[in-house]
Amino acid sequence: MRDTLHHSPDARLSTLPGATIIRRIRRLLLWGLGTALVYTGLSAASKGLCRGGATGDGGYLDADGRATTAVPLCVDLVLRPSPVVYVAIAAIALIAITLVLRRSADEASALRTLDRAVILIVAVTAAWLALTLVSFMSIPLDAWDGGERFWIPFTFGNVDIDVSPMQSGG
Repeated sequence: MRDTLHHSPDARLSTLPGATIIRRIRRLLLWGLGTALVYTGLSAASKGLCRGGATGDGGYLDADGRATTAVPLCVDLVLRPSPVVYVAIAAIALIAITLVLRRSADEASALRTLDRAVILIVAVTAAWLALTLVSFMSIPLDAWDGGERFWIPFTFGNVDIDVSPMQSGG
C-alpha cells in the first residue's frame, strides 16, 4: 500500500512551471485588497458635541446654561482611513514578491514567504485599526471649552474637525 496519495492536477489548473507560486501571489493580492476594503469600512466613525443649546423663544444658552444671544458652537469629528495602511499593504506585498525572487531556493520557501506576507498584512491592518479606533474614541470632547479651536491628541487615522455654529432644529 502507498504511504502517500497521488492527486493528479485539476484540468482547470495550469501545469505551467511556477503556476503554484503565481496562484499564491494572486492569493496574496486578493487578501491585500480584501483587507484594505475591510479596513476602509471599519475605520470610519464620527462623534460630536455642542456646548450650550437653544431656548424655545429663539434665544440660546451658553456652555454654562446661561442665556446668551451668541449662537453656541458645535464640534464634529469624522474619522477617515489612514493612507499609511494602504502603503503598508502595498509595501508588504512588494517586499514579499521581491524576497521570493531574490532568496527563495525552492517552491516551498517561496510559498512560505507569501503565506507569511498574508498573515503580516492582516495583522498590521488589524492592529492599526484597533489603535485607530481606540485613539479616536479617547479624544476628550468634554475638555472642549466651546471656543473656536479644538485640539486633538495624536490619532492613528485621519480626523476631520469641524467647529461651526449650532444649527437650528427647525
